[in-house]
Amino acid sequence: MEIYQGGCHCKLVRYEVKLDLAPPVLECNCSHCQAKGMLLSFTDANNFTLLSGDEALTEYRFNTEKIAHLFCKVCGVQAFGRGNKKDGSPTVAVNVRSIDDIDLATLTRMPVDGKSF
Repeated sequence: MEIYQGGCHCKLVRYEVKLDLAPPVLECNCSHCQAKGMLLSFTDANNFTLLSGDEALTEYRFNTEKIAHLFCKVCGVQAFGRGNKKDGSPTVAVNVRSIDDIDLATLTRMPVDGKSF
């Protein structure tokens, strides 16, 4: 696992996260992820620190409403979301496109059929 920093486009929302980007990142085709072009990597909530911008975040929930999709209300970028694993422990889904200076060409992608969930 490595430590990364990232955030939204306008830089109001900033985070630090410990992630392992060796496994494939998820490329979901649900209506939400596909429209936003999300590439997701999940980590335990204790590996994620919101450095700034809590007051700039707004929440969107849809379908089962189990995931808090958080996005900057100024620039609209969804850098991450919060939810729970099946065992109830908190998790964070990081939009890897929001990681500073990420080279997307180095990532392996795994398609996920979110339309069928």
